Amino acid sequence: MTKPELETFRETLLTLRKRLRGDVSHLADEALGTNGAKSGGASKAPVDLADVATDNFEQEFTLSLMQTQELVLGEIGEALERIRQGTFGRCEECENPITKPRLQALPYTRHCVACARKVQQSS
Repeated sequence: MTKPELETFRETLLTLRKRLRGDVSHLADEALGTNGAKSGGASKAPVDLADVATDNFEQEFTLSLMQTQELVLGEIGEALERIRQGTFGRCEECENPITKPRLQALPYTRHCVACARKVQQSS
């Protein structure tokens, strides 16, 4: 892979990391603010159990999204490290080059398509 191609992937990864960090921050605010804002607080109105269940579901869903995005942020950090080490674009299993279309679609991937299938099937 050429230096300009590596630089393009590095910039793509940095941009994606910045966007995801903002998303995670927003999701954290949403998840942590949901219960306090909707639980009635000091209000003497009766609490609707359906509303509480919906709020809990939304909070758990948001926390799940945050967890997924945190994992992707970790993968992005590792991909940036692979760029620094000169191993970016090579499959960690078979060490063959990962196709550019795959890297363009998933710039933090660590496996070629064939090895990704094997890893997924063994999980």
